[in-house]
Amino acid sequence: MERRHFQSNPLTATRHFPYTVVEMPKLDSVGQFEQLVLTAILSLHEEAYGVSIHSKVQELSGSKAISLGAIYVTLDRLEDKGFVTSWLSDPTPERGGRAKRCYRLEALGERALQESAATAKRVWKEVTQVWGKEWVKQWGKHAG
Repeated sequence: MERRHFQSNPLTATRHFPYTVVEMPKLDSVGQFEQLVLTAILSLHEEAYGVSIHSKVQELSGSKAISLGAIYVTLDRLEDKGFVTSWLSDPTPERGGRAKRCYRLEALGERALQESAATAKRVWKEVTQVWGKEWVKQWGKHAG
């Protein structure tokens, strides 16, 4: 019986390397509307509840019409992601004895908003370099 000696091809040879797989916690990115809602909650502090958040988002979005329903759907989604928490306040006479659902940013929500703001800053810097100072002056008139 003849023995053949084959040399392994380094490109096709199977090699086994020990390694450890660690899954890093993934921070969900937030969309533009979620950024507006998170920013509203951040700025309203203790007064962050559905109607006040809606008013602040309207203000932040400029002239864009925002439905109250869109606010509540987004708040639910942000709460599911762990970005905000909510609780019921004590009933108030001005609400006919009903409680308000109040919202607070959690650490994950703050981090997501910080990352969004940092991205927006990088985008702003790049856009102003390309479109120039005149565009910045003109845009500032419309943005404020």
